[in-house]
Amino acid sequence: MIRLNNVVVTYRTSRGSINAVDGVSLEIPDGCIVGIAGESGCGKSTLMKLIYGDVTSPMTLSSGSIDYGFENEKGARITSANIREQWFKRISYVPQSSMNSLNPVARVGTQFIDFPGADPDKKRVMEKVRGYIGKLGLPVETLDAYPHQLSGGMRQRVMIALATFFQPELILADEPTTALDVVVQKEILLLLMDLQEQMKNTILIVSHDMGVHYQTTHRMLIMYAAKAAEYGDSEKIFRDPLHPYTRMLISSLPTIGDDRARQGIPGTPPSLWGDLTGCRFAARCPLATDKCRAEEPAFVEHRPASSPPVTMPVPKSSSRGTDNGSNPPHRGPEQGLPAGQFHP
Repeated sequence: MIRLNNVVVTYRTSRGSINAVDGVSLEIPDGCIVGIAGESGCGKSTLMKLIYGDVTSPMTLSSGSIDYGFENEKGARITSANIREQWFKRISYVPQSSMNSLNPVARVGTQFIDFPGADPDKKRVMEKVRGYIGKLGLPVETLDAYPHQLSGGMRQRVMIALATFFQPELILADEPTTALDVVVQKEILLLLMDLQEQMKNTILIVSHDMGVHYQTTHRMLIMYAAKAAEYGDSEKIFRDPLHPYTRMLISSLPTIGDDRARQGIPGTPPSLWGDLTGCRFAARCPLATDKCRAEEPAFVEHRPASSPPVTMPVPKSSSRGTDNGSNPPHRGPEQGLPAGQFHP
């Protein structure tokens, strides 16, 4: 289990310091797919970079820590201080615009040979790679091609192959279906689901698309303005979301057979440079009270009897209804997605 303990990530600029992730704490169980959703600028990608250990100037971990739940070869616990030692072996990262992360002047096969941690015996590496890429739906001829000779979907499969070649315990995928058409998106999502099923590892997926999370994830973290808004079982969140922001996100989704007009969320997220007193969603929330605007809610556990529990920030005296007036998008084999793989 991965534990994030009140992590604060700060960017230091000429204008001053700004917290892009502000006091996030959560536990990520082993062997599941966890989705991270929220609007642009809410801290999703920064949180992924932090978990990966790619913390370089101007980004700093101001406070908090991460416990990854495993040890290195010497028996020392892996934390945010030493996670870089485990890159590619036990943790890998598929970054945003990953299709452009391949070396444009090197053949695909060469990039597997030069990959950090690869066996120095090139012939042995290529034998393993030929067998592995076939399982991911890539022809062997792909290894002799340059990235520009491949389609977007094939390049994305190559990046996933590179990220999973050593069968790491944790894979971070930041917007893995961006810029792909819907057919290829489905293929990539099914590929990630199949790999997770085979390797029994943990995958974190960042996506703006709530439909992607609904179809693929076991748990979800909703972020808003650098804060965690809601975290829990994906099915429970879509069926009965607790936080008003989550409810409004889900209500904006189109539903099969429902031709009613959908409403967006009015307003814009607050500037992280501005006054962040109180709940950060209060200015856009139809349920906000004076207490919401004056007091920052604590991130506390709700539905404690459920398994897993759902957590969200809320003032102690607030109350909520359970009817969000929306139906989540249809989920199941009619969309070509194996319904039996969604929940452990």
